[in-house]
Amino acid sequence: MSQAAALPDVIRDIERVAPDVVAEAAKFPSSILADVAGRRGALSGRITALAPSMRFAGPAITVEVRPGDNLMIHAALAIAKPGDVIVVDGKGDLSSALMGEIMCQQAVALGVAAVVIDGAVRDSEAIRELGFPMYAAGLNPNGPTKFVPGRLNHPISIGGVSVNPGDLLVGDADGVTVIERDKAAAMLPLAAEKVAMETGRIADIKSRKSLRPGWLDGALRAAGVIKEGETL
Repeated sequence: MSQAAALPDVIRDIERVAPDVVAEAAKFPSSILADVAGRRGALSGRITALAPSMRFAGPAITVEVRPGDNLMIHAALAIAKPGDVIVVDGKGDLSSALMGEIMCQQAVALGVAAVVIDGAVRDSEAIRELGFPMYAAGLNPNGPTKFVPGRLNHPISIGGVSVNPGDLLVGDADGVTVIERDKAAAMLPLAAEKVAMETGRIADIKSRKSLRPGWLDGALRAAGVIKEGETL
């Protein structure tokens, strides 16, 4: 690739998932969206909210850092727009925190919707009190360095999932689900249908109308657990 054709390390302008799609997606649990997206897109369970009450939805600002260095997270805060979710590939390193209370206060003032880090953070009690949605792989009181270059708004991999700039992220107590920007709108009616189906199923259980799923015997036969014509 020629030098002229090479992408810059920092890409400022990206195409984000539409605000109306974000607003509608925020009504659904991360689990529902993961299911209708093909049971994929959920980040590794090691990346969790600092408090179970934390919840968010928004378009991704993607950040790649070297382990233990948060220079590019500061750069992400400098270009983030209200409602953005800063998603950081911290390489899973837990030897030092990449963010703490000061940066979270800055994120709140800027209108950032959430931060998701495959790495460590600190000042967890203060962040919980602030109520800022922070999802991380762990905690560590050590501070980061601020001089190693990285990249902004390039494709990253975090928690076993590929994330592109502008993709939809939805997080809650269960974790974080990523849906590709171009597919996000199509997932919303499917999510509404699944919520309606599950609501009906729960009602049937509570009323004792149906205490086991209707598909169970068929699945057991297909798996060879019970024979044709046999039932539990």
